Amino acid sequence: MDWTLYQQLDRLRRQQGALLDALGLGPAEASFREVFTAPGVSLRRYGSGEESGPLVLIVPAPIKRPYIWDLAPEVSAVRRCLARGMRVFLVDWQPAPPRFGLAEYAARLIRDCLDAAGAARAVLLAHSLGGLFAAIFAALHPERVRGIALLAAPLHFGADARVFQAMVAGLDIDALPDALPGSFLSAASLLAAPDTFGTERLADALASFADPAAWRTHLQVERWALDEFALPRRLVAELATRIVREDRFARGTLRIGRRSAAPTRLATPLLCVVDPRCRLVPPAAVLPL
Repeated sequence: MDWTLYQQLDRLRRQQGALLDALGLGPAEASFREVFTAPGVSLRRYGSGEESGPLVLIVPAPIKRPYIWDLAPEVSAVRRCLARGMRVFLVDWQPAPPRFGLAEYAARLIRDCLDAAGAARAVLLAHSLGGLFAAIFAALHPERVRGIALLAAPLHFGADARVFQAMVAGLDIDALPDALPGSFLSAASLLAAPDTFGTERLADALASFADPAAWRTHLQVERWALDEFALPRRLVAELATRIVREDRFARGTLRIGRRSAAPTRLATPLLCVVDPRCRLVPPAAVLPL
């Protein structure tokens, strides 16, 4: 594998993203302040600080930047939560050392963010890989979670998650670089699910073109898709083996340190949003858990 090629593609995609920013298609995020930083993460606090509703911690996927949750004023889960008086925090993943794995992403860093937010318990909102991290955290620390909402988050692998199986099938764990380039993950996704990552995006472009607002949102999402993030070697290796190939979380055999992360330890209301048409995270990759 020529990882240098993918690193160059990362730089090219960042340049494409900068061009779209210059055209006014970058994110229009709500104001926030950084209230905590540590290797691998920073914590954002939104709002005026006068909100008194439930504390919500948003856990994005670490593969791309987190502003998909706050893309523009009219397309923003963050602003909708604030409008309902919630205290909104967001985990902003940062470059991490190659030794960081599930113990950091699905346990320590989320716990540290809750501590920094002053939250004994919180509602977790998460999507994609971030949803997997949130679910594992809730199984490890059920006393810290009062509710979970997961959007298109794969929880059960094996035959019911064919796309993920295809993505890791030819992955040589021993040959991984310290940081896996984001463009490699995008290429692997496209090869494993060309309909989801290719055809459907084109169809959305065609369907949106006649509506200026929809077309602008489409282009903003495309810009976000270019804002990729490299993942540390250990995290990729553990996801490929312990999660995808061995399906330890759904089987109840996943352990993080000395703690069990079995689904039977989930002790909080759990909402999973699934799309029956989605091939990446079909209902069969969620509902068994």
